[in-house]
Amino acid sequence: MATPAIPAVARTAGPLDGLRLRGDGPPGPADGLIAEHLRLLGAETDGGCGGRLTVTGGGIGGVTARSTWGGTATDEATVQAATGIMAVHGRRDGAPRGLAVDYAATATGVLAVQGLLAGLLARARGGNVTQVEVSAERAGLLVVSQYLAAAGAEEGEAVELAAGGPPFTSADGIVFELETLDPGVWASFWRTLDTPEESIRRGWRPFQFRYATACAPFPQTLHEAARASSWERIRYAAEVSGADVCPLRSLAERAAEYDRAAPWQLTPHAEAAYTPGRPTDDLPLTGFTVLEAGRRIQAPLAAHLLGLLGAEVIRIEPPGGDPLRGMPPACSGVSARWLALNRGKKAVEVDIKSAADRERLREMAADADVFLHNWAPGKAAQLGLDHEHLALANPALVYAYTSGWADRLPEAPMGTDFMVQARTGVGEAVRPADEPAAPSLMTLLDVLGGLLGAEAILAGLLLRERTGRGIRVDSSLLGAADVLTAPHRARAAQGLDPRRPAGFRRPLHTADGWIALADVSAAPYDVGELSTDQALERLRERGLAAVPVIADLADLLSCGPINRDAYGAPAVPDPWSFA
Repeated sequence: MATPAIPAVARTAGPLDGLRLRGDGPPGPADGLIAEHLRLLGAETDGGCGGRLTVTGGGIGGVTARSTWGGTATDEATVQAATGIMAVHGRRDGAPRGLAVDYAATATGVLAVQGLLAGLLARARGGNVTQVEVSAERAGLLVVSQYLAAAGAEEGEAVELAAGGPPFTSADGIVFELETLDPGVWASFWRTLDTPEESIRRGWRPFQFRYATACAPFPQTLHEAARASSWERIRYAAEVSGADVCPLRSLAERAAEYDRAAPWQLTPHAEAAYTPGRPTDDLPLTGFTVLEAGRRIQAPLAAHLLGLLGAEVIRIEPPGGDPLRGMPPACSGVSARWLALNRGKKAVEVDIKSAADRERLREMAADADVFLHNWAPGKAAQLGLDHEHLALANPALVYAYTSGWADRLPEAPMGTDFMVQARTGVGEAVRPADEPAAPSLMTLLDVLGGLLGAEAILAGLLLRERTGRGIRVDSSLLGAADVLTAPHRARAAQGLDPRRPAGFRRPLHTADGWIALADVSAAPYDVGELSTDQALERLRERGLAAVPVIADLADLLSCGPINRDAYGAPAVPDPWSFA
């Protein structure tokens, strides 16, 4: 039997076509990811691909991107410990846990590509940006910014922060995720499995808030009801209730179906409609207008990053405003988590169910540079607000859609963070070999999907600047999952064990806290009877890299670079430094 051909990597339109990529200097976080994304965007390789990465040519000039670890946090494990990533990921387990994927480095790499694209865009418009630097420590703070904001709010959480949460296991051993955004659907699903009403009632709120808290301490009777039911019965309960269930897939299964697609797609218009070369200011996106019709995390975070780069961001909110503004805990009456994603944005209330308001939105799009949304699949077309509709009003528009699946997987479940984690093997990748596979309840893919969405939009803006053509930009949580798990999936495709070894990145408990050793280090003795300070001193005397683990995010608020915004909510520093 002939071996099927491996599909070619999907080549996006090239905002970096005609530019050359050169690397030199000591290596930094995610150099390979940065170089790969730049190549996918059209850059040709010239020399090494590590350390300082410089893109030159195309009549733009050169911009150099550099990523660093910085401070006492010198690698992935120590950055996760120092920025609160271990604390948030470990909430489901009741103690800090390291992610077995290189999450901080991946975020750093995507942010570095963003900075480089923004710098090139500024230069194409007459600016003088020549360098951008991103530290993994600042990237780590950014990815936990919502959790940090909540930890520094003036009121407590609306739900308990305690161990517990999905996934569930059926009587025949199928480990699965459950998803619904509707309390009626939740209740109907569990009633079909003969779950006590009190447990159903008590379980909904922790389940609903797990996106915000990274834990879900609901009654154990829910797990017991699942374990008493066959997979066939669980699927029936999902079907009759309207809930979604998804078995945890392995990395080997994902590798077998992987289509080698780029994490985003750029589709230019046929005709040029944009006049490039508008004047720029000190920030790369000064003068650009972004319309954002986003919910939850993915699209709002992408727009937030564009705003940090200088764009004016106008949020399209439903009549009465975004209900998530009231999500506890609050600072000065506004949700601290909402502020982490939306501070500094303007807001316009638009009833997209109204024909008159939809026409008003089209008129707003006529004067915008970017329109961004993450509505359910097909909703934009149904409303007459899809790419082809808004392009009639503004052929030069960069129309950006951040979705769950990007239409790449047939019969996929609901495109939410935890369902995409379950379906793509992330649950296996984030935990070492001695722990059961389980998606993280930290919103890994919503955040990384937002980062990739902003990266794709910046690529679209640069392509428009160079060609004069409007662009459609598509990114997804599926693309985020594939970027995050790429090294693990590659090992699975070779028939190797894709998981990290037992105990990998697991913090060590001291007499008064936790410490994390660098990935190349190993503790020569038990530190359980030593204080954190004593353990760190003895390890460093032996030349071993170790840092204290931030177990309470409030500890980050009293030191370091975190500020407070106009509402008193904690605000992490911008991830890029331009020069």
